[in-house]
Amino acid sequence: MARLVALLRAVNVGGTGLLAMADLRALAADLGFHDPQTYLASGNLVFGTDLGAEAARARLAGALPTGVMIRTGAELAAVADGHPFAAAGPTRAITLFLDRAATAADLSAARGAAGEEMVCGPREIFLHYPAGQGRSRLVLPAMAEGTARNLSTVRALAAMAG
Repeated sequence: MARLVALLRAVNVGGTGLLAMADLRALAADLGFHDPQTYLASGNLVFGTDLGAEAARARLAGALPTGVMIRTGAELAAVADGHPFAAAGPTRAITLFLDRAATAADLSAARGAAGEEMVCGPREIFLHYPAGQGRSRLVLPAMAEGTARNLSTVRALAAMAG
């Protein structure tokens, strides 16, 4: 049985997409996932399943009103280990997870950058917010389809997924 991580988009951020983590765990159990665990209150779900990643994503996405990205623990560990801005600190090194390949076009579409740095990964965009995310005016259109986590969260989820 594989342990997978679901990263839900726009959950409990700025008062939108409110979803209690107890409800998310109960929903995951009702969908047949094993030992569902959540991390923080921002749509991070770790669970066991015999389904493949895409089948698990489809099952969750069919039951939730938000986007769902799926990664294995090994994929998250690779993201954490290879984050190009890790030295900036875990709260200023951000990963935008996508359900598709990240491209140079994603980066060139950015507006409002003032010192932020961006690098494409396979299905992620690595970001560095030197002044913190809250002060940033960076607009990256890919953010509308992906979901972002700081490096601390990525590391914790990788460890939970084992």
